[in-house]
Amino acid sequence: MSLKNSLVAAAFAATSFSFIGSAQAQEPIPVAAATIETAAMLRDAALNDDTAYEVLEELTTEIGPRLGGSAKELEAIAWAVKRLNEMGFDKVYTEPVQVEKWERISEAAAVVGNYNQPLEITALGKSVATPDGGVTAEIVHFNTYEDLVAADAGLVEGKIVFISNRMERFKDGAGYRPAVRARGQGASEAARKGAKAIIIRSIGTDSHRLPHTGGLNYAADAPKIAAAALSNPDADQLERLLKRGQPIQVHLDIQTKFHGVVEVANVIGEIAGRENPEEVVIVGSHIDSWDLGTGAVDDGAGVALNIATADLIKRLAPQRPRRTIRVILFGSEELGLIGARQYAAAHKDDLPNLIIGAESDFGAGPIWALASRVGPGATHVVDEMAKLMGPLGIVRHSRIAMGGPDVGQLGLIGMPVMDLMQDGTDYFDLHHTADDTLDKVDPANLRQNLAAWAIFAYMAAEWPGRFN
Repeated sequence: MSLKNSLVAAAFAATSFSFIGSAQAQEPIPVAAATIETAAMLRDAALNDDTAYEVLEELTTEIGPRLGGSAKELEAIAWAVKRLNEMGFDKVYTEPVQVEKWERISEAAAVVGNYNQPLEITALGKSVATPDGGVTAEIVHFNTYEDLVAADAGLVEGKIVFISNRMERFKDGAGYRPAVRARGQGASEAARKGAKAIIIRSIGTDSHRLPHTGGLNYAADAPKIAAAALSNPDADQLERLLKRGQPIQVHLDIQTKFHGVVEVANVIGEIAGRENPEEVVIVGSHIDSWDLGTGAVDDGAGVALNIATADLIKRLAPQRPRRTIRVILFGSEELGLIGARQYAAAHKDDLPNLIIGAESDFGAGPIWALASRVGPGATHVVDEMAKLMGPLGIVRHSRIAMGGPDVGQLGLIGMPVMDLMQDGTDYFDLHHTADDTLDKVDPANLRQNLAAWAIFAYMAAEWPGRFN
């Protein structure tokens, strides 16, 4: 997840939802009993199917970290093409994605002078390097990004900014959006006021000494300064030191490198529809990850669930659904939704045939709620999906669905979307850290997810009506 849900939520909040190609109001098309029966069968079969875990184990073990634009992302792309072909998808192909390649080389920080001691940090994604040998300066502390914005430049000039805002824990991840501004915008705001560098409390909810990386965005009107995240315990330590009432100096040495624009890809696998193959139901995730862990929860789990969903329907449904199910594994999401934005731009003219979409990119916790953004003639279909998901512990949610960070880019231009809402209570304990590894994934939760995804994908592809 880069700025992920915060960016998508902000864009959706400013969007008027008039679906492209919306039909005139008419009598809703019922969901056939046979469709419901097949969806229930797929749900029950998924609860005994470990395909998703097997795919995830293979991706995280054989490929490991998959930083956007790196050789490891290219390995993951090749792996996905091979895996989808081996599983018998009807069509497997890639579409090129252009991304600026960024490399993390080294990172270190320490309190120097008074109370000298090392600090656990990680460079934020796309951060520039410090000068060779690093920078040393006094810390100027702000509780929030907003406090930094309000500060006089004279207070900041020549110092290293430290923002200590804490992310709050919520089941739906609602604490992410208000906290992540420090990561996304803090560097440019600090630079405008003359700071030498910036360090922030990790955007995470854990208490482990493992810092959280994540992308930043440099503004065009500001100098570029190095930016890093402190582990949460180290941020606590720095706050306590500052309370001693003496100036605190930090030495920060971050070395990174930009390699120019390179080509990666979105990977697409399709299960062709039996009657209307030109009409498409999209299930999406992202193939890349950050480089600290192995990207098991962000977003290997989503990749595995997308693949397993289409595979389950292909193997077990009595016949192919009417429409095509398209799995999209987006490239270079963590660096700024790169693959998704390029996909949406390239396929804007296909919108009438993009029936509905959803994304799995919130870890590997159980799904607890179903939300939608569909037209009034399709709400009863969502209700039927929710009924079938009820035995899985899933309820119908009233919020307007966003479709996820990547699939949401198509939602922004008019495609109907769904949210299969996962329990993210502990997601931000692992998010963008070295702790994002396979051992954190419960296979039973993946099976529950797969059961819900099978209901959504099959019913969306089989019901003959429009969702807009």
